Amino acid sequence: MTPGTTPARSDSRLIVGLDLPSVDAARAMVDRLGDAVSFYKVGLTLLARPGGVAFAHALRAEGKSVFQDWKLHDIGAQVEGAARAVAEGGCDLLTVHAEPQVMRGAVKGRDAAGSGTKLLAVTVLTSLSDADLIELGYGCSAPDLVERRVRQALDCGVDGVVSSPLEAARVREIAVAAGRPDFLIVTPGVRPAGVDKGDQQRVATPADALRSGATHLVVARPVVGADDPVRAAAAIAAEMSAV
Repeated sequence: MTPGTTPARSDSRLIVGLDLPSVDAARAMVDRLGDAVSFYKVGLTLLARPGGVAFAHALRAEGKSVFQDWKLHDIGAQVEGAARAVAEGGCDLLTVHAEPQVMRGAVKGRDAAGSGTKLLAVTVLTSLSDADLIELGYGCSAPDLVERRVRQALDCGVDGVVSSPLEAARVREIAVAAGRPDFLIVTPGVRPAGVDKGDQQRVATPADALRSGATHLVVARPVVGADDPVRAAAAIAAEMSAV
């Protein structure tokens, strides 16, 4: 903990993204944050580094919850094998792309592992705007594509989705109507008021995202890029606790 700061109570709905260039930098950040954060996202940059997966496993062994953000996307058989391997290694949340073949393979692999890993389907990346989707060849807006993929995710039996906070309310409506009030809605693109939105296009404040139906918030740069990460995490947790 940074000298001069007071202990901060963590909020299990806050997932801090360790979007840092090295495992050593990520380890230093975790040590600095201490008890202020209980849940971490480990993304592709770290997972691809030597020791990256071992670092994710070490966090979990230390009592932290861990989100391995692989965004698996391959033929069903390959996703099945990869999801089984990740689940057997120990992981709380695992992402796959929200395509039916991919999601079905992931569910089959996770179930074969017999673990408690929750599968999240990535609907539409929060860095994409409607104009980006047109460029990619989609004939619909981001909200329409999210809705289609949420319905497919429910049909395939995954545990939740990763979705922009701007679509969270509609996702919650669809999940509840389908008899899945426990459906997870994990929202990146969360920025406290006054913080630069970076490369995210569809953003909201922590309080607004929770009010819209999000179950977990992923926050990276506003915490790991702050001068005082402990204070930044505590401020976000305090805003969340009021919702």
